[in-house]
Amino acid sequence: MIERYTRPEMARIWTDENKFRKMLEVEILACEAFAKQGLIPKASAKAIREKADFDVKKINEIEEKTHHDVVAFIKNISESIGEDARYFHFGLTSSDILDTALSVMMKEAMEILITDAEGLLAALKEKALKYKKTPMIGRSHGVHAEPISFGLKMALYYKETERNITRLREAQDIISIGQMSGSVGTFANVDPGVEEYVCSKLGLKPARISNQVIQRDRHAQYLNTIAIVGATLEKIAIEIRGLQKTEIGEVQEFFASGQTGSSSMPHKKNPIICERVTGLARVLRGNATAAIENVALWHERDISHSSVERVIIPDSTILLDYMLNKTTGLISDLVVNAERMMENIQISKGLIHSQRLMLELIKKGATRTEAYDMVQEAALKAYEGNEDFTEIVMNDGKIKKYLSQQEIATTFSLDYHLRYIDVIFKNIGL
Repeated sequence: MIERYTRPEMARIWTDENKFRKMLEVEILACEAFAKQGLIPKASAKAIREKADFDVKKINEIEEKTHHDVVAFIKNISESIGEDARYFHFGLTSSDILDTALSVMMKEAMEILITDAEGLLAALKEKALKYKKTPMIGRSHGVHAEPISFGLKMALYYKETERNITRLREAQDIISIGQMSGSVGTFANVDPGVEEYVCSKLGLKPARISNQVIQRDRHAQYLNTIAIVGATLEKIAIEIRGLQKTEIGEVQEFFASGQTGSSSMPHKKNPIICERVTGLARVLRGNATAAIENVALWHERDISHSSVERVIIPDSTILLDYMLNKTTGLISDLVVNAERMMENIQISKGLIHSQRLMLELIKKGATRTEAYDMVQEAALKAYEGNEDFTEIVMNDGKIKKYLSQQEIATTFSLDYHLRYIDVIFKNIGL
């Protein structure tokens, strides 16, 4: 199903055509580096650059016999080169080509993900500023706590997304590494200058030290970063799902013309995007765990990581690309019911102002214990009798010993809870 939504630019990165094209460029650059060192004829390096080509179908056919993808790749390309093919893959090992090419593809995929995340950041900023002073109830343990603003909630996600962009850039940097060190990483058959040359041409940094593979802690960091971003998207999705509940009704996913919510209940408008994002975040976390399992390999290398990575790396980048774009659309088109937010604030009949009332009593000379007990007694009376907390407090003789009617009324102001919103926004650059 996800394939229907995969954007062409991300899907293209993980095609066999692109993988082999990247591998071929790594091989050609290595030949050029060897030619510069005088280890192979410059004319041969030039001929390889001009003639080398491949056929994906033929590579796959050869692999059916060799059971080795790089050998099949070399055999097919050698047919196109001719006599100079003896210098192709000179002194190299399979992982030099596979891992370096994979780094280039992972770097390109991350560039797309960073752009996606920047799009989400812009959408969150727009919503944060638009609803900066729109009051809603804050909830802790799912229970009414004290008033916040909907813009503050969006600003919180904005700042987390900003941190995620920093994480994505760090992940891109950690994977932008190439390796051309030959079998078991000793450079015995490949001068270190080859690695330097190839990496500089590909926009990578030389690994400097490796065994037969680029070390998989880098790939683990990359995929765990993707999982962290997915967790943020899940966090946003779960909040919107919660606020869309019928009995809350403060926000709602955009419901397009012609869209249906249920095969049996025509009235339903379900948070399907949020639920999809929530589910896919679990896949990203599973893939991240597999990447951590790939860090420990036998001795100088084995290939237990290889089969796993053929699944988890393309899948994770494709999924996060999808999730980021879906979440950006979700936020951009989100239906916000400010009136319902205000109605829900009133449900508690003033109980949400209990802390400020307690603090005002303390300011007037009550001990903290005395103030807490007075307010709690009034609050429990409101809970148990389903009465208005404001009225109970106004008529409470113990509380009136400390506060006048006007002072009590002031403690029930919404503006009090939003008075530092501007400061918070300024602190995070909004």
